[in-house]
Amino acid sequence: MAEIDVVLDVVGLSCPMPLLKAKQALNKMTAGQQLLVKTTDPGSVRDFKSFTDLSSNQLLENFEEDGCYCYLILKGD
Repeated sequence: MAEIDVVLDVVGLSCPMPLLKAKQALNKMTAGQQLLVKTTDPGSVRDFKSFTDLSSNQLLENFEEDGCYCYLILKGD
């Protein structure tokens, strides 16, 4: 796995907060950096897929680990 630049822990927050916090984090990042988001919100699976499909950001991978949904996002242009 490539180097992760920012880790965002939004465990315990429910929709729409995980995606909102991720968008705020991405806005502070430069193109090519990677953001890892960890959340417990099951609705985030749909939210992050839709968000990355409709933006310049790329969902590199998503997986479950220790009861969390994790998303690795590559910041786009």
